[in-house]
Amino acid sequence: MQREWKAEQFAGWQPVARQTAVEHLALLNSLPPAFAPFLLKEIYSFDWKFPAERDDMLAQLRYLGALTPEEREREMAPFAALKLTPELLAFDAVNKPGEFLEKLSANLWATGQMDSFRKASEEYMAHFRKTHPEPAPATPRLAIVLMGEGVSSTDYPLFRKLRRQGTLFRNVQHGNGYKDISDLLERRAASHPDGYAHWWIDGGTAAAAEKITPVSYQALSPMRLALATKIRQAFEARMSPETLRTILAETTPETLGLHASGDVLLDRFTLSLFTEGSGTQIYSTTFVQWAAREVLRRAKPLTLVARYTPRVRESSMRELLSGTPMGTDAAGSLIDADMGAWYTWIGLQRLTGADQSNFLAWFEGHAQAVAVGPAFARAKEEASAVTLADLLTKMAG
Repeated sequence: MQREWKAEQFAGWQPVARQTAVEHLALLNSLPPAFAPFLLKEIYSFDWKFPAERDDMLAQLRYLGALTPEEREREMAPFAALKLTPELLAFDAVNKPGEFLEKLSANLWATGQMDSFRKASEEYMAHFRKTHPEPAPATPRLAIVLMGEGVSSTDYPLFRKLRRQGTLFRNVQHGNGYKDISDLLERRAASHPDGYAHWWIDGGTAAAAEKITPVSYQALSPMRLALATKIRQAFEARMSPETLRTILAETTPETLGLHASGDVLLDRFTLSLFTEGSGTQIYSTTFVQWAAREVLRRAKPLTLVARYTPRVRESSMRELLSGTPMGTDAAGSLIDADMGAWYTWIGLQRLTGADQSNFLAWFEGHAQAVAVGPAFARAKEEASAVTLADLLTKMAG
């Protein structure tokens, strides 16, 4: 890897990424070769990052830039002590930062340096967060998970994990429950209209409204099927997993022959759900779970609605990748969604303001729901009648 990068080396980058890298070129050149490429990789995709991601990366650049040369040397000393191969040092990390980091990871594992790298990374992030804590949300976050479409009844004990965190309601009068949730999402989006702050992720068709970002498994079928064809061809050609991963990483909406939606950032994000997720191309339940995880991790939204619909039944890999219409498994999808709701709650807890956040999981069209938040007692069951609208009102604050 060349240690003195020049501005002209970034000519092939996207506009915002190129400008950001060039503006911080002196800083990047001052950092160890085992650390700087991590910043490069994040800056490389700046044009396709959500506002929360950009803010976080710019905060890191400000933090490192504000250190004196002596302070920065001390901060980076554990990374500078790592031994890299000559091949790694000569690698083009500017134009292939992701590939460089894969090679770096392999080198650290092979040389027994991974533990030292992890310790250095944890200490760096602790120092950074001490001076640049993540900002509190503008309003308490809210996540809602809907599940159970196509299931008339079930003996499966729903919400076993979630009920320990909040109150299990067994007599929810849901009436116009779907509309109540949609209306609440729209009200929150109107009150806090920041971009990518309010999401509806759906295994079928996502609700659409102004200031709400919809992600629909059904609407993304052309993208999903095009990628499934690529994967099937790789499967039939006995392509190595590493080669397939490289092909997927280099895939763009344009290379799939798809027309852009007008939102480049959202196009790139939805594509990543299929190229980086495992099973998202095949199972709608896996897609919703992974999409919710990535939205929470990357966009850090104020409101998230994730709705599960029946996935295809389990079959052989060849059948699943064939694109042939298959039957669905509503009962199995309910179990998938129950676990997905638990993972979504965990993701919500990792964001700032978690102690004030609210979470609702509802067996759609049925009387069972679990609510977690400041207004709900932990590990409690409630059998008396309550409307879904009332639960949502408590969460709205």
